[in-house]
Amino acid sequence: MNAILRTDITGPVVMSIAIAIGVGFFLLLLLRPSWRWLRTALLAILVAGLLGWLTVWLVEDVMDVFHVGLTPWVWFWSIAAFAALGLATVSFRSSSVRRKVLAAFSIPVFLVVPALGINTEFGLNNTLGSAFGISTEGQIQLEKPNPDSAIPTGPLWQNWEPPADMPTAGRVGTQVIPATASGFNARPAGIYLPPAALTENPPRLPLYVLMMGQPGLPDPQYVSAALDDFAAKNKGLAPIAIVADQIGPDQDDTLCLDTAKYGNVEKYINVDVVTWAKENLNILPDRKYWTIAGYSNGGQCAISFAVKYPQMWGNVVDISGEEFPGAEDPSGNLAEIFHGDQAAYDALKPINIMKGRQFPDTTAIFTVGSDDVTYVAAAKAVSAAARESGMAVTYYEIPNGGHVGIALNAGLTKGFDVLYPRLGLAP
Repeated sequence: MNAILRTDITGPVVMSIAIAIGVGFFLLLLLRPSWRWLRTALLAILVAGLLGWLTVWLVEDVMDVFHVGLTPWVWFWSIAAFAALGLATVSFRSSSVRRKVLAAFSIPVFLVVPALGINTEFGLNNTLGSAFGISTEGQIQLEKPNPDSAIPTGPLWQNWEPPADMPTAGRVGTQVIPATASGFNARPAGIYLPPAALTENPPRLPLYVLMMGQPGLPDPQYVSAALDDFAAKNKGLAPIAIVADQIGPDQDDTLCLDTAKYGNVEKYINVDVVTWAKENLNILPDRKYWTIAGYSNGGQCAISFAVKYPQMWGNVVDISGEEFPGAEDPSGNLAEIFHGDQAAYDALKPINIMKGRQFPDTTAIFTVGSDDVTYVAAAKAVSAAARESGMAVTYYEIPNGGHVGIALNAGLTKGFDVLYPRLGLAP
């Protein structure tokens, strides 16, 4: 079963097979030796396709459901799904039992194939398991850290020589991080151990805590892929990464706050996860080596935590993050979470927290897709406030990155480009 869930659903093989099946069903329904049928079928395809175009336009431009622009391929797959379903629907009229059965079987095909295409375009769910929100990673085995291990006196890249038998890639898996202090119902966290951590006498390494988007899965595959590339160029050195769950199994926008509605998320990340990391991971203790990071919903959480707990987090990476907690529904959150208290809500917005304060030894990286209009505005506003508050700020726009996998992967890479020297992992 796990092997099935690990199936890559974004690769050319799966997509080619899916498209071939979809086109096959489409042609079987369309091609009949009747001009009258052909006119009816083409009219149904046209009308349904126009309905699909109207639906996508309403969702994107009028209702702004996703708060980001949809790519041409997302438009194509959405319209294609409507058009194909229009053909399937009209095929039930004045047709044989065999053709009705064929039309019935085509409906799930015409739903699944465009869904695979849209998922591939977003690039955030590479496996069948991740598409269904199911982790395919097993529990990772951890060695208890040695509290007496030496703290390096200089940069790790100067003091570390990897043994000949060091693995060429890191190891990923999951761990349940107990919510001892918070009681928050979190899913198992993803863990990444770099090659240097898998040696007989591993060095203490930086800590990198990442939070994904909402909806999303605490999946370590993205950060592990980026860090394996960096580790390969830097003596196997990379941060130990925790992909922590800030939204829970119901995948709520928890605002990354401690609330009666969603639970103590802030305390879970900054107390439970941190305490567990200190007790179970061979990490460097200085805040300079600790990074809080996030993508989209997680990006907002990251900058919020960085400014609330500057004594803990020396670095922050905000990838396509929202401007403030609950930015997708501020009026609803104001009413439901803050009971109409606008001042209380405003006080928890990162830009307001930074006003009048200084963070002179915090490194902050903000990345966003250049065409991700809503989030570009948020990233510019928050990064400007961070720079004014004394942080060492890097702001980077990913060319045509959108709010999809391209933005996430490029954001991770840019973050590590900036952080590696700061963390002592590269010159």
